[in-house]
Amino acid sequence: MIGLLICCLVLGDPGVVPKPSELAHTYSIVAYDPGTGQLGGAVQSHWFSVGSGVLWVRPGVGVVATQSFTRAAYGPLGLDAMAAGESPTGALERLTEEDEGRAVRQVGFVDAKGRAAGFTGKSCIDYACDRQGKYFSIQANIMLKDTVCAAMEKAFTAAKGPLAHRLMAALEAAQAEGGDLRGRQSAAMVVVSADKPKHAWEGRIVDLRVDDHPTPLKELKRLLAVHDAYEFMNAGDVALEKNKIAEGLKAYGTAVTMLPDRVEPVFWQAYTMVTVGRLDEALPLFKQVFEKEPVWRKMPRRLVKSGLLPNDEALLKKIESQ
Repeated sequence: MIGLLICCLVLGDPGVVPKPSELAHTYSIVAYDPGTGQLGGAVQSHWFSVGSGVLWVRPGVGVVATQSFTRAAYGPLGLDAMAAGESPTGALERLTEEDEGRAVRQVGFVDAKGRAAGFTGKSCIDYACDRQGKYFSIQANIMLKDTVCAAMEKAFTAAKGPLAHRLMAALEAAQAEGGDLRGRQSAAMVVVSADKPKHAWEGRIVDLRVDDHPTPLKELKRLLAVHDAYEFMNAGDVALEKNKIAEGLKAYGTAVTMLPDRVEPVFWQAYTMVTVGRLDEALPLFKQVFEKEPVWRKMPRRLVKSGLLPNDEALLKKIESQ
């Protein structure tokens, strides 16, 4: 009810009051990576499940953040406009002009050429700001301090490495400045590919959400690290499919190092060694897995049925005995 009351006061028209579920007082960044062509966005808020409404992305097209008293339509309409060749600036100006509730909106657009545009309505709750630079748009409202946008820009432009890690640096910089005045609750990150995919289910590189957590950025960063490790596991699978055994084992080994407390990467590293005739090296790894989580002892026989291990009783017993 507080959100509705504020909206009525700033708009003076109950007909354009956003629904309570559309509130997203928050800070976010949308960006383009010129090196890879990737597009992505990241967000944090003191609001439940912020990732379900703020970030909108389309591979090879663009990325949108729509927040404050959120109007979800900016996401699909903005992406459609950019897909049709309209510039982010032109699309955002047109959409805000058509929006009677623009005074409490906050929106950022970036397209697949790296062009950026942003908008902060005059009635967004202080401290509210937005900044656009080469390949990015940053936006924040109801911040504890008026230094958040500047801190995010500095962190993002100074960061190195993959786009996802640079987005993470921007979020952490915002939180270091105090972030959302009310605290923190949820966060999300999405990164997509440079090319328009042939199929709707393709093109997502990173898709992480923390819907309700006392330290959402810490949890988001942990999930990003897990994601990175599983990317090495995926790379190991691809290498093995191409019979690049050494490359595959190296990728699995990297995943094991990155996830020292998990049995999954260790098991599949051991399995891979068995398939390439390195059973003696694999057995200590199986032992490590089975001692930590005995139920995994059932897995080798399951792999026989799937054709992933030979139906060799001696081999299976040797593995199970570890």
